[in-house]
Amino acid sequence: MNIRLLLVDDHVVVRMGMRMLFDSVPDFEIVGEADNALDAITAVSQLHPDVVLMDIGLPDLSGIEATRRIKADSPETAVVALTIHEDKEYFFKMLDAGANGYVPKRAAPEELITAIRAAATDDVYIYPSLATFLVKDYLQQQKQQQARTERNVDGLTPREQEVLLHLADGETNAEIAEKLVISPRTVARHRENIMQKLNLHSRTELVKYAIRKGIIRA
Repeated sequence: MNIRLLLVDDHVVVRMGMRMLFDSVPDFEIVGEADNALDAITAVSQLHPDVVLMDIGLPDLSGIEATRRIKADSPETAVVALTIHEDKEYFFKMLDAGANGYVPKRAAPEELITAIRAAATDDVYIYPSLATFLVKDYLQQQKQQQARTERNVDGLTPREQEVLLHLADGETNAEIAEKLVISPRTVARHRENIMQKLNLHSRTELVKYAIRKGIIRA
């Protein structure tokens, strides 16, 4: 099945270059073009492309706002940013708007093709040099989370620490109860206390906490 593409860029030469590139890709089909944001939004509603290749610097609305509106009206349509902007501000705004990919115009053709194919399967592609922004942001969030939870580490009782270990290993309340020779209701109560004391809200957060503290290994 072909991947249906809509090209959005206010420079004719850029769109011509993309057409020449994509014409050589057997599973790509260009269904339309737009040179501004409003036309792009309209084209999506009429043509139903699988992927929109979106420039950020458009003459009417920004590609960021266009992406936001497209995703609101047609959430099944993927958007890949193809832009000269490689700074953190545009990068995060585009991802927040719902883009599935972010590729600079200096990227090799193979990178752009890979990004489009990833977006068409509802995956995400970030150009390697820009992925650093995500890593740094993640590490900063982890550092802040650790600072928030560190105060509560010593608040766990020995039994709660024991239950935490089993929970982090993916065991159910019934399995833990059997191993610790206590009732499932007691395990549930310990689990609730652990979550409250450590300010955690899901098993995923609990597992991440256990890995960070060396209780289990990733």
